[in-house]
Amino acid sequence: MRSLLFGLFSCVFAATLAAQHPNAPSAKPRPAAAPAQDAITDLPVRKVVLYKNGVGYFEHAGSVNGNQRVTIEFTSSQLNDVLQSLTALDSNGGKVSTVSYNSTTPIEQQLESLSLGLDNDPAAIAIYQALRGQRVEVSGAGAPFSGRLINIESRKETDKNGTSSEDHYFLVVNTDSGALRTLELNDSISVRMTDPSMQKQFTSYLEIVASAQNQQGRHLTLEDRGEGARQLQVSYISEVPVWKSTYRIVFPRDPNGNATVQGWAVVDNTVGVDWNNVQLSLVAGAPQSFIQPLSEPLYTRRPEIPISTVAQDTPQTHEATESREFDRVELAAKGFAPPPAATQSVTVNAAPGMGVMGGISGGPFAANGANMAGGGGGGMGRGYGGGVYRTSDAIAQGDVSTSAFDDFFEYALAQPVTIHKNESAMVPILQEELPTSHVTLWSDSHPTPLRAIWLENNSKLTFDSGSFSIFENGEFAGEGLLDPIHPGEKRLLSYAVDQAVKVHRTAQRDTRTLRHIAMHKGVMVETTSEVTENTYTINNTADEARGVVIEHARRSNSELTSDTKPAETTATAYRFRVGVEPHQTTELKVNERTNLSETIRIGPQYNTGDFLITIGKFSTDLEEKLKPAIDAQTALADVNRKLIDNEAKQKTLSSDEARDRDNLTALKGNDAAKRFVDELDQTEDQLQAARKEEADLEKQRDAAQAQLDDIIAELSFDTDLDVVTSRGN
Repeated sequence: MRSLLFGLFSCVFAATLAAQHPNAPSAKPRPAAAPAQDAITDLPVRKVVLYKNGVGYFEHAGSVNGNQRVTIEFTSSQLNDVLQSLTALDSNGGKVSTVSYNSTTPIEQQLESLSLGLDNDPAAIAIYQALRGQRVEVSGAGAPFSGRLINIESRKETDKNGTSSEDHYFLVVNTDSGALRTLELNDSISVRMTDPSMQKQFTSYLEIVASAQNQQGRHLTLEDRGEGARQLQVSYISEVPVWKSTYRIVFPRDPNGNATVQGWAVVDNTVGVDWNNVQLSLVAGAPQSFIQPLSEPLYTRRPEIPISTVAQDTPQTHEATESREFDRVELAAKGFAPPPAATQSVTVNAAPGMGVMGGISGGPFAANGANMAGGGGGGMGRGYGGGVYRTSDAIAQGDVSTSAFDDFFEYALAQPVTIHKNESAMVPILQEELPTSHVTLWSDSHPTPLRAIWLENNSKLTFDSGSFSIFENGEFAGEGLLDPIHPGEKRLLSYAVDQAVKVHRTAQRDTRTLRHIAMHKGVMVETTSEVTENTYTINNTADEARGVVIEHARRSNSELTSDTKPAETTATAYRFRVGVEPHQTTELKVNERTNLSETIRIGPQYNTGDFLITIGKFSTDLEEKLKPAIDAQTALADVNRKLIDNEAKQKTLSSDEARDRDNLTALKGNDAAKRFVDELDQTEDQLQAARKEEADLEKQRDAAQAQLDDIIAELSFDTDLDVVTSRGN
């Protein structure tokens, strides 16, 4: 189909050229703008600040005199960032009156003005569909013929084996003789439009598509108005490649505990303009930045409201009456007049449509690159001179200064840098001599022992993330990656496999479930703990001693209980450092406990004497400490039991008293009533005695409770109750 599309476009151009004549209308040339007096076409870049989030801050600076126009070249992708962040400052009372740039209607909007209905990248079948009903001339299938294109259709051909092929496209043409011709499109078929108006439509379509491909260059023009000589500074942000960090860590042939760390930055200039003697700064950080298509004309979608119309009545039929009809004279005689014709009107109120277009403006930022919204950088350029950094240049103290602001840190090169457009360069950013030590690193997550260095950053510089290479005895030893290292931090950096060290973690681990009870000031804490013992066996087959760092994973709610303490603790691991002599084997034991605790307050509602007695059986000392509390708990329980018995006794006496009163009422005036009077007196005496006993028992209970509380408040012990040991992997 691509060859068919190319053939169709070729026919369109041939037909267009054939139809043109000297008097044919042509597109109006755009009037050339009058050149401004003393126009400046190049305002050089003086400062560049590159960020890790893919944006760069640029400052252009130069001299202007009087009213001048300054032009800066950008691409369309750059222009969106520029319009969002542009700042222009005139040093001596001048003022930038306008900022203009060449704009264009989006290609989709331009194509909508044509009647073809084609988008920016149409398929061949869509082009032929746009020609339906048009007059065409077809050649390549025998004798040429003319007619109107009816349709284009696709078919799948099926061979004798029942296999379907790809789509085949067929043209259906109504020839001038009235016959219908159907022919398959292939490379030999040529279709030419014969209608000049349709040829013109296709010509316009191709011009729009071609112009859209050539509108990548944008010219930003600033009209600067003022008097006398002045300095103009223009700053903005733009999308740029991310700068990269890479380091060299060099150990001297005679070990002295230090290594030279040299840092380089890889910088790419792809913005289309030379950086000649610019003040370059590199910022490690990612300020928030985004892209808005401010350079593209914005069209909003408006609602389409239908035109209101009046509803029309449709004719209706009605059933005939079943009674006899009266003629008009008879109706008039009875006082009935014929009703007038019925009328009805309907009004439709249509809501007016409303289109809304929003305006967007970029946020302000401070001059000289400080705290620029949307990706500004800090720092000031100090003078401009010649000089280009190459990878062979040495770095000396003062060549690079660093500063931290917000959550970022910056490398500012002291000397100007030159990097031509579409070129890249390496620039030095640091060189420090730092304390280091060689170790072998092993962890559960990476069980292969690795050669590593323990690097301490005792400088005032922050190392950005990047790659590093290790050089020992003048030779390459390995490479790796590092995360940002801030001043005062110590970091492990692995770079090679250590084939001389083997680390084995015991397959069997002793796990004990420990029940522990502690009591202080009346509060008892019962803890169930899982105690795990891990053993690491380290074998060194090298001819020199090894310092091995074992990373033991940290578990939540766990604590170390072994005597060996870690050299360093991270968020996810404990790091133990073990020295292993040549051709020797060493073991490292790491014990830890994971606790789950429950707090219990001692009191009659929670504990009984049996519970305290059970606890006291675990040791003689604990039994002695708990004996006063057990005795007090027993005494309190005895008083409570008496109170329960007294309550039952009073309930029985009250029942007897009620029965005696009922009997007296029934035998009122009878001699037999005297016996119930005596029984009632005895019952009341017993009930009164029981109530007095209840009051005494309540006092005893309160005293016993107070004594128990005092004893519990003085209790203090801490003991293991029982241990369950198991073995696991």
